[in-house]
Amino acid sequence: MRALLARGVDQPLTVEEVELPDPGPGEVRVRVRAAGVCHSDLSMVNGTVASPYPLVLGHEAAGEVIEVGPGVNRVRPGTHVVLNWAPPCRRCWYCGRGEPWFCERTGSPATARGRTSDGSPLHVALGLGALAEEVVVPQEAVIDVPAQLPFATAALLGCAVLTGVGAVRRTARVAPGDSVAVIGLGGVGLSVVAAARTAGADPVLAVDVSPAKAQLATAAGATDFLVADDALSRAIRERTHGRGVDHALECVGRGVTIRAAWRAARRGGQVTVVGMGARDDVVSLSALDIFHSGRTLRSSVYGSSDPDQDLPELARAVLDGTLDPATLITDRTGLDGAAAAFDRMARGEGARTVVLP
Repeated sequence: MRALLARGVDQPLTVEEVELPDPGPGEVRVRVRAAGVCHSDLSMVNGTVASPYPLVLGHEAAGEVIEVGPGVNRVRPGTHVVLNWAPPCRRCWYCGRGEPWFCERTGSPATARGRTSDGSPLHVALGLGALAEEVVVPQEAVIDVPAQLPFATAALLGCAVLTGVGAVRRTARVAPGDSVAVIGLGGVGLSVVAAARTAGADPVLAVDVSPAKAQLATAAGATDFLVADDALSRAIRERTHGRGVDHALECVGRGVTIRAAWRAARRGGQVTVVGMGARDDVVSLSALDIFHSGRTLRSSVYGSSDPDQDLPELARAVLDGTLDPATLITDRTGLDGAAAAFDRMARGEGARTVVLP
């Protein structure tokens, strides 16, 4: 089968033939029908997240089960599924506290699985390696969805939408009438914008460095679009009676944008970091500012969500028309065009590219 491989930091991405093992006990083989190109994968390409190579990229995907190993009782061949890159163990201390997004047994950047065409050991991103024609994964890493759900839409539920919606509903707990600023308008950021609007937030201020994102922001439900520049904090305060927003959600994962989100929030407001940043990118805040502002700064890991419970709910929302992730898709391509999609993402162009292997 073919897959998109990274062979080292900042090395060209290549589509190559690879070999995966047969499904073992408790494992399933899934034919990937659609996979999103996510910024977390780019972090593994540019070295922000340390990963072993060669590495099959991709963790946001949907497909159809084609084979199951011994002991599988969760799905059967023919089941349509969304892949879950962080299946909780349900046994650790965090899972026992109802916080499966912090599960002690998830979160490894890569898992050893399979071989390249020359026999070298292969690794798959976040236990999936979904930018490929097929994946072999534990049954806990698949969540069945209705067959009438389009694969391209279903793929986005597994990361961008679940993360964005969860950040609004579960982490920040945005309420009707709250003012919201969203910094960074990739797939996750636009999902945050849409979720904030659905929650009844007003205004919803969408922020990006690229003026080209204005139309996408409006389509997602933003009331205002602002270009990120040195006057951003003033522009936000002008639209919030001089106070700043109740909720500032940062969807980039950079120190400079986290700091911008901090300045955008009102006294007593909440700053939620949704983007994953680099270990050496330090955010500096003065002790007086922290005390005087009374703001809360926290992160949202995977939307503070439980995919087994929340993803089926999102799928139902898509089918009843109250959620439309298809608006996030700005490009569709085959595997051979996936490398170019990473280049576009690195330049900040578009929202989500969906790869159709």
